[in-house]
Parts: sequence; structure tokens; C-alpha cells
Amino acid sequence: MNQEDLQIRLKVEEMIRYGYAALRQFPKSEKHVLSAEIRQCMYSILRLVIVCNRRYYKKTTMQDLDSELDLLRSLVRLSKELGFLPFKQYEVWSRHNDQIGCYLGKWMRWMKQEAVRRQAASKGQGR
Repeated sequence: MNQEDLQIRLKVEEMIRYGYAALRQFPKSEKHVLSAEIRQCMYSILRLVIVCNRRYYKKTTMQDLDSELDLLRSLVRLSKELGFLPFKQYEVWSRHNDQIGCYLGKWMRWMKQEAVRRQAASKGQGR
């Protein structure tokens, strides 16, 4: 699963680069409020991907990662609705977030399959 881990990390880093470019266009009044919250959320997602990659038991960390991604989606949508983010940038940023969500879903499915496989292997050895 190492290749998948690398792909999701690269996608998150790509999303952060795009997000930074979009956040530069926020009004000054929002630079230290909504913009800072979005930046913190993006860093948190990257941190959780790295931590999840290193942990043996990944379930709770993946759930935290999924929740943080949902929060980022909401904050980006709110930015568009408040008029801080043009529709085109919202569309591109949302596509980045959706790709990360797809990779996370694949990773979670793989993790469940591995748990079932390990459990079956341990039952087979117990006989």
C-alpha cells in the first residue's frame, strides 16, 4: 500500500499549493480568520496522512483524516458562498478535495481487506 500512501500525500501537497494561491486573493479582513482556518485545516490533513502512513493501527487516524477533509470542504464552500472565492477556483479546489477523498476511500477499503485477511490467517494458524 506504499504507492497509495505516496499518491495521497502528493495529492494533498498539490491541493495545499493550489489552496495557497487561492487564499492570497482573499480580502485582508479574512486573511487572519477564514483564510487562517483553511490553512490550518490543510496542514492538519497533511499531518494526518503522514501519521496514518506511519501507524500500524490506522482506523481512528483515518476517521480523523476523513473528518478534517469534510471540514475543509465546508470551509471552501463557505468561502465561495461569502464571495471570497470565485466559482472557477472553487470548482478546481473541490476537484482536488474530491480526488483526495477518493484516495482516502481506497485506502480505507484496503485497510479493511487487510484486517479481514489477517484475521483469516490467524484463525488458520490456530487450528
